[in-house]
Amino acid sequence: MILVTGATGNIGAPLVRELHAAGREPVRALTRDPGRAAFPEGVEAVAGNLAEPSSVETALKGARALFLLSLMGPDDEILRAARRAGVEHVVLVSSITVLTHPRLGPARQHRANERLLRESGMAWTVLRPTQFASNALWWAETIRAHDTVRVPYPDIGLPVIHPADIASVARAALTEHGHHGRTYELTGGERVTPREQVAALARALGREVPFAGIGRQEARRGLAAFLGEETADAVLDLTGGDVNDELLAVRDTVPEITGAPARSFAQWAREHADAFRSQALRVPPG
Repeated sequence: MILVTGATGNIGAPLVRELHAAGREPVRALTRDPGRAAFPEGVEAVAGNLAEPSSVETALKGARALFLLSLMGPDDEILRAARRAGVEHVVLVSSITVLTHPRLGPARQHRANERLLRESGMAWTVLRPTQFASNALWWAETIRAHDTVRVPYPDIGLPVIHPADIASVARAALTEHGHHGRTYELTGGERVTPREQVAALARALGREVPFAGIGRQEARRGLAAFLGEETADAVLDLTGGDVNDELLAVRDTVPEITGAPARSFAQWAREHADAFRSQALRVPPG
C-alpha cells in the first residue's frame, strides 16, 4: 500500500493517477474531504490533514510507502507516526532552495526535515523541485478580469517545472528499484521568463493578456500584504532578485528517471487555461 498525502494537489493528484495506472500495489489517497475528491476507481480515499498528525495515523496503517509534502504540518510527528506504523520508505518533497538559497528561512526548515527523514530509520528519497509552473495561478484572478499582469524581474528565466513531472519522478521512486537514499534536484527542460509565461497563457487563451514589468519595491508591497515581509523578500529573491548558477541550471533529472522529456510551461498553460478564463466563459451553455 502506498499512501499519498496532498492527494488532490498539484503533485498529489497526478501521482495518484500514475500509481493507479501502474497497478503495482494499492493506492490510498489522503485528503481533507474525501466526499468531494474524484479519484480513479479502486483508489482508497481517506480523510486526514497533515496539520493534524493524529488524523494521519489511521491512514498510515498498512502502508508500505509514504509520499509526503514537507512543511504542510509537523513533519517530525508525521515521520514518527510513519515509523510506528511500519512504513518502510518515504518520498519527501523538499525544495531546491536547500541547495540554492540555504540562508532563507523556508530552506532551513526544508533542510531540517530532510535530516529528520534521513535519521528516521526508514528508507528515503528526497525530491528538490524548483519553482512550479502552477505558481502562475497567482495571476489567474488578474487575467480573468482582463487586467494587466504586473511582475518583477520580467525577463529573468527560471527552469520552472510542471508539477506532473514531480509526480512522475515520485512514482518512479515509490515503485522502482534504485531510488533509496537518493536526493534529486528537479527542474523543467528550459528557462522561461515571466514575460514568456504570460505569452504562453495568452496563446492558450486565444487573446492578448496585458503585461508589465514592475520594480522590486512595488512588488514587495503587494506580496508583503498577504505573505508577510520575510516571505515576500524570499519570494522576490527566488524569482529574480538573487539568482545564482544553481537556481538557473536546467537539469536532466526528470528525463533520466522517467524516460520522457520534461513537460513545458506551454503544455501546463494549455492544460490549465480554464483557470484563467472568465466565469462566464467557463459555464457550459444550457
